[in-house]
Amino acid sequence: MQSLLATVVIAVFVITFAIQAFQIPSESMENTLLIGDYLLVNKLCYGTGNGSSNSVLPYQQIKRGDIIVFHYPVNPSQHFVKRVIGVPGDHVRLVNRQVWVNGLPLKEKYVLYSSPVHDVYRDDFPQVDYAAPGEEGFWFKQLKEVVQHGDLVVPPGQYFVMGDNRDESLDSRYWGFVPRQNIVGSPLLIYWSIRSGEDGLPGPVTPGDKLMHFLYGVTHLFQITRWDRTFRLVH
Repeated sequence: MQSLLATVVIAVFVITFAIQAFQIPSESMENTLLIGDYLLVNKLCYGTGNGSSNSVLPYQQIKRGDIIVFHYPVNPSQHFVKRVIGVPGDHVRLVNRQVWVNGLPLKEKYVLYSSPVHDVYRDDFPQVDYAAPGEEGFWFKQLKEVVQHGDLVVPPGQYFVMGDNRDESLDSRYWGFVPRQNIVGSPLLIYWSIRSGEDGLPGPVTPGDKLMHFLYGVTHLFQITRWDRTFRLVH
């Protein structure tokens, strides 16, 4: 009985404080993460973000290139997943899609470009002379304050993030920095991945179709699962 209770307590602790499940809802991180990937997120890897108890365990520093899950600053009830491009103090700019950090080109083997169209705001960032479609109004005003000599300067306690699918990502270019306290953790692995569309789970569905949607998933589990992505580490 005691061992069962201890197991339950440990499981509750892990679920509540250490690990969180997260589903990829969009194509913004393709091809690193796909729509239908289900992740386990390590909530303890970066500590609390407020300095309290961070010296107890050997927490990691948030680095350029890390994939993070965070509360969307515009709507904190939503969770986003992006890659860290700039850490506090970094000078960031994009020139013809190439990211430059502190005067050096960033090597990014993970990046996907899905559109042949060149967009000046998206691909030659930052632009302070006009507001781009999809850009938040408050960010248009703040952007002018954090640009120096054509570079975006990341303030203390803030992070500049972008999706790996650069042409289909609503990221820091459009709504600004991620505050340190918004960061939940880092994805550990893909514990399940399902196809959608003709070869997988049908969607989107109306509320009345949820039961049929669920039954289809159960009866076609082996067909819709991307077995080559299941239990894949995220990096």
